[in-house]
Amino acid sequence: MEPGKVKFNQAFLWMICLVAAMGGFLFGYDWVVVGGAKPFYEPYFGLTTATMKGWGTSSALIGCMFGAFLCFSLSDKYGRRRLLILAGALFTISAIGTSLSGNFTSFNVYRIIGGFGIGIALNLSPMYIAEMSPSHIRGKLVSLNQLLVMFGILAAQITNWQISLYDTQMPVDATDEVIRQSWNGQMGWRWMFGAETLPAFIFFILMILMPESVRWLVKNGQNKKAVRILSKLGGKEYAENEVKSIQKTISKEEVAKVNFKDLLEPGLVKILLLGIFLAILQQWCGMNVIFYYAADIFQAAGYNLKELMLQIVVIGGIMVVSVFGTIAIVDRVGRKFLMLLGTATLAVIYILEGYLFKIGVQGIPIVILTLASVAIYSLTLAPVVWVILSEIFPNRIRGAAMSLAAVSLWIGNFSLTFTFPAIKEHLGWTLNFWLYAAICIIGFVVIVFKLPETKGRSLEEIEEILTNKH
Repeated sequence: MEPGKVKFNQAFLWMICLVAAMGGFLFGYDWVVVGGAKPFYEPYFGLTTATMKGWGTSSALIGCMFGAFLCFSLSDKYGRRRLLILAGALFTISAIGTSLSGNFTSFNVYRIIGGFGIGIALNLSPMYIAEMSPSHIRGKLVSLNQLLVMFGILAAQITNWQISLYDTQMPVDATDEVIRQSWNGQMGWRWMFGAETLPAFIFFILMILMPESVRWLVKNGQNKKAVRILSKLGGKEYAENEVKSIQKTISKEEVAKVNFKDLLEPGLVKILLLGIFLAILQQWCGMNVIFYYAADIFQAAGYNLKELMLQIVVIGGIMVVSVFGTIAIVDRVGRKFLMLLGTATLAVIYILEGYLFKIGVQGIPIVILTLASVAIYSLTLAPVVWVILSEIFPNRIRGAAMSLAAVSLWIGNFSLTFTFPAIKEHLGWTLNFWLYAAICIIGFVVIVFKLPETKGRSLEEIEEILTNKH
């Protein structure tokens, strides 16, 4: 039966996807809240060197790496749902602990705990959605996760902005010492981190009520449970056909096993390397510098503290609107087209932005180019990379392969974020933006020659194409 002709239980389908995508919301909030809080917690903890500032911004990424690696070893063994429940608990603990931190060490410990949650959620939320979604709308539903990531980012930015405005006594050109003694410097940044507690706990509770991934159930020999869930989703005939299709890609020897050695098969290595490359490209394309260091960019462009906090909120709003565009077109124009559009356009924007810094232009032109790069990234690389990664790996090793790609992503993120303050001091803004432009150009070339189109195909059909079974 054609998926497009099945009458799906839309309420059940959207409930599953929205709850799973809450992991994306928490990732977005936890990922970006540090950027708005850093002007206040850095003076509070007395962070003066580039290394200390880089560690404060990037310490959570250490947890992200380990969280992703945890998925590598456990997601195919224990399932997607249980680890997403764990992620909800970790987000809750991190939000409370970070907000109560009395010193820089405990601050980073709780940030790393939150990073564990990020690593799990970013890895498993899109995978879980992809494994539960009908093929003809899978791109839209996986992009829903990215939409909630963007909502999480926007929520963090609005929260940071509104909390920063609460301290009406702090001057716009305050020194570090003035900031440290202010309400924002003592308490404001704590509320920025602590506001995550409620949504984190809600995600923890709701994920307990969700079913396990049907493809994981089939892989682990629990066909009856898979049929029951799929029947509720699209009827008995649809359920039986889906289970048969999944079984074709999983041999009897592979049921209930995690076959890490399969990652080294000639047909799978090229898929794994492509996934790792796309994950690193998404991080090294330069957008994370804008997320984490938007305050520094706008300060360099001549804006004061209150002005830049508002502009950071505008960035979040543009990101949300852009992902709505992705949801509308990703299953029509395809994944490859959007990836090529993103890398090419970002390269042009970075070249122009670097040139403006070189000739000393400040103000509105820098803001316009920065917002344009955010819009393009949010329309293309941000959501589409995760759609692709959730599709290209074969059923039997999807959890392990997705985790390796996610580990690579966080290594790329950490290396970029931790080293940026020092690199910026040596290269300056111009060469930094031109470096990101070069990375985007390399990504464009690789995508042209190596990335196939996956829209409209079942996960099993994609596996056959990429492993050259035909």
